[in-house]
Amino acid sequence: MLTQTDPGGAPAPAPVLIALSSFGAAEVRRHGQLWFTQLGLQAGADGVEVRSELLLDASQELPAIAQTVRSAGKSVIYSCADGLWEADGRLALGVLERALSATHTLGATRLKMAIGGFNPASRSTLATLQQRLQSARLELLIENDQSPAAGTLAAMQNFFHTARAQGFLLGMTFDIGNWHWVGECPFQAATALAAQVRYVHCKGVQRQPQRWVAVPLAESSAPWRAVLRCLPAALPWAIEYPLLGDDLLTVARQEIALLRQVAASLALASAGPTPDQQEAAA
Repeated sequence: MLTQTDPGGAPAPAPVLIALSSFGAAEVRRHGQLWFTQLGLQAGADGVEVRSELLLDASQELPAIAQTVRSAGKSVIYSCADGLWEADGRLALGVLERALSATHTLGATRLKMAIGGFNPASRSTLATLQQRLQSARLELLIENDQSPAAGTLAAMQNFFHTARAQGFLLGMTFDIGNWHWVGECPFQAATALAAQVRYVHCKGVQRQPQRWVAVPLAESSAPWRAVLRCLPAALPWAIEYPLLGDDLLTVARQEIALLRQVAASLALASAGPTPDQQEAAA
């Protein structure tokens, strides 16, 4: 588990990971995710999120990344870009099996995916999914993506309610920026889904004339601190916004430091006043 508690019993600050897509698709494909894993860990990240869509040779890259992360004593999450259900509602078994295999090879215990085309006809397939996850001993985290079918609050609530009704309890990757792409309020989503959240994608956003774009948190036009404050404390956070510049190591270090500073302040606030502070106030 990535969530921690300090010796005094208060929640420790959230671990900070880097989603490797943050370094830009072209650059990641040029250097490979192993190279950026090493850079991210050198910058001080607590782990990385490996992206299926940016793998060039999974048979070589995944074991190498696994060894690097394991040697450093850090964490890793596998992100599969394909949806769990086809557009017609069928469980995408081939996609699922490949994702489970990749997660295992990576040495990860958490797999991140979106629900894709989940619909009422998909309900009967939830038992199959649950069985496969239990056999694989992996935790699946459902992400709100940027599509109306798999990224709106209604879609997320319907999915979690349907799964829960069948005794299938799943966690969520809460992307604080993606809600804007589907016209949703991140605050409302955070309030409604907080109990499901196990992992947070931190992403700043700006509105351009025809679209939303991801930006560093400090450049965001959305109140990202307030959204993070709505979510449970001490969950792992991942940088999932552009990390650009001539000195990527320094850029990554600065962004990690920013998130750690915010996480520490939220953890302190959630812990409440210390006994000394309470005595001073009395």
